[in-house]
Amino acid sequence: MKLKRICFALCACMLWGCASAASIAESTPVPSETAEAVETAETTPGEEVKQEENEEPMTVNEQYPLPQSESLAFTRSLKIGWDLGNTLDAWVTSMPENELDTEISWQPVRTTPELIHAVHQAGFETLRVPVSWHNHVQDDGTVSPVFMNRVKEIVDYGMDEGMYVILNIHHDNNPEFNAVYPDQAHLEQSTAYVKNIWTQVCETFRDYDEHLIFEGLNEPRLIGTGIEWVVVPGNKESDEAVQCINALNQTFVDTVRSDSGNNTTRWLLVPGYAGSPEGLASDLYVIPKDPENRVLLECHAYRPYHFALEPNGTSHYGLPDSNPKEMTDVFDTLYEHFTSKGIGAVIDEFGAVNRNNNTEDRVRFYEDYVQGAKDRGIPVCVWDNGYMTSGDEIFGMFDRKTCTVDQTLIDALMKAFR
Repeated sequence: MKLKRICFALCACMLWGCASAASIAESTPVPSETAEAVETAETTPGEEVKQEENEEPMTVNEQYPLPQSESLAFTRSLKIGWDLGNTLDAWVTSMPENELDTEISWQPVRTTPELIHAVHQAGFETLRVPVSWHNHVQDDGTVSPVFMNRVKEIVDYGMDEGMYVILNIHHDNNPEFNAVYPDQAHLEQSTAYVKNIWTQVCETFRDYDEHLIFEGLNEPRLIGTGIEWVVVPGNKESDEAVQCINALNQTFVDTVRSDSGNNTTRWLLVPGYAGSPEGLASDLYVIPKDPENRVLLECHAYRPYHFALEPNGTSHYGLPDSNPKEMTDVFDTLYEHFTSKGIGAVIDEFGAVNRNNNTEDRVRFYEDYVQGAKDRGIPVCVWDNGYMTSGDEIFGMFDRKTCTVDQTLIDALMKAFR
């Protein structure tokens, strides 16, 4: 999580007020190269839904009826998940002598089978393993075998538990990394990077069954800009970024599907701009074409932001200090655009930081969040960065040294599934 949310403090005010507060450039056509690159990504969202003409809709909650679809049937099985944060996603500017020490550069404990067993025993059915690859790409473009083996080892911890495991490209979104950056100037480089990493990941994991899910990118955005965390319709840079993400998502899907084994049918997750629900709901966003119709949408939502994540936010969940409607608006956006149409969507990062042990407020937040998402057919994964009592953003639920858990918060998260 470190470095991940530096600009997030701007998000709450920008999400709805940016267009009036910022100087927005007039809408101009995206460069033809970008338009050509994304042309093949266009699809009709409803194509994913295969429902018999007289089939009754499946209802999770009477207020939010959901249709029958293979996509929603699969996402229901994910239930609630846990993020192994600040671990394989950690990156450094100076590589240690042992490259696997990057795993303990943001928190001090290496991941063990005992930890993942404890996570599963606590009730989590999905394990998300964020991975930053750029530190471990060798001069010839290959991922270090030592690092790839460690990734495989941790994925196996989850698979051995019978969990679903989500594997991704994480903190590689930076123009200085020669990796991913969603603008036209970096599109060729970004496309090559996405194809290169996923080609190698596919080779390593092609025989794994559908419990392993690939997630193409994490929070692709124009890092360091005034619109880093928000989609601004009509802004040239914002519109171009959305269309570049469309192209990169299509590259990801095409790369996985062109492999063999179970990669030809594996479930895939794709984000919108900045990994936000607004990015997915953008008029310019298109779901990548997939001959298997096994593409799921993913986003992150630390909301209400003033309670959940803002550095100097409130410890109180609820009005007047924080507005729970920010949270339910996310669920409604995903329901309206996707799950009500049979298209699976996953919130694979959410949570609320510990602010002076405000446990009671966090319990109410987690109960409301998980129930609200579940009602609308949306599985969630809670972010855990390993910080229990101190550190940058205290999201910890599991003490990684002892594999013990904050049971009060776990009970709140699991309440909707009991």
